[in-house]
Amino acid sequence: MAVARLVAARAPLLSPAAVAAAHRSPPALLRLAFAPLPARLAVPLRVAVGEPEPEEDARRAVAERAARKQSERRTYLVAAVMSSLGITSMAAAAVYYRFAWQMEVGNTPSPNSRSHLTITQFGNSFAAALKFLRVLDQGSGEIPVTEMFGTFALSVGAAVGMEFWARWAHRALWHASLWHMHESHHRPRDGPFELNDVFAIINAVPAMSLLAYGFFTRGLVPGLCFGAGLGITLFGMAYMFVHDGLVHRRFPVGPIANVPYFRRVAAAHQIHHMDKFEGVPYGLFLGPKELEEVGGIEELEKEIKRRIKRKETLDAIQ
Repeated sequence: MAVARLVAARAPLLSPAAVAAAHRSPPALLRLAFAPLPARLAVPLRVAVGEPEPEEDARRAVAERAARKQSERRTYLVAAVMSSLGITSMAAAAVYYRFAWQMEVGNTPSPNSRSHLTITQFGNSFAAALKFLRVLDQGSGEIPVTEMFGTFALSVGAAVGMEFWARWAHRALWHASLWHMHESHHRPRDGPFELNDVFAIINAVPAMSLLAYGFFTRGLVPGLCFGAGLGITLFGMAYMFVHDGLVHRRFPVGPIANVPYFRRVAAAHQIHHMDKFEGVPYGLFLGPKELEEVGGIEELEKEIKRRIKRKETLDAIQ
């Protein structure tokens, strides 16, 4: 009896009115459990209808990323084509007029005869070009053969030397003290350009200076400077098409991608971005040779096959 009184004291009885209210209003969980089917599914259905499907989100994200990449490639392609055409035309005109002006010591031939020679003879052979220069130099009879040879030799030498300069600068500067700028080239690019593109402008400054000095000054040394500037310019254009276009696909390069040696160059530079041989190769056009020196030929062949397979897959999709 004492225990019963103690339990009754700790758990007070509900009043008759409270018991009746509890029977009239069952708990919310019971109401939801025994409610009709539409009432039970109303809230979940509203949430499901309002949320987009994950697959649809993924497809939309892929489409937006592809459109953005296409726009970036188009922007860079326009910049590359315009700069290439501008530099090529200016370089060709500079080479022509530099020697033409130097040869104009005596009387100048009539415009009609010059045009006739330019159209019919100048582009046929080197002998016709020399004959054209002799006509321009009526009365003097001297052709600056030494200067012309020096200009040509320095053009080739500077273009080849730039490969070794780029290799050294890439290792000793870009991956060292200038890494804060070059790092943008080793990360996913956001936009058509990257901070690493500044190096192209830096290399253009000495090239333009040498070209300007050699163009406006006569003599052997200015001719050598003109050739050096021309060689740096040619290397820069080739580097842009192979490195930016072929390797990193910043713009289409057409048949260049099918040249076997350029495939090896592209694969070698891709291995540089993988950092498998301590960053080797640091050069571009002689990159396969660098990999051969460190025992990376097998990896190079694998990368070539991967790139060919990837290209075939992309061509099949397009």
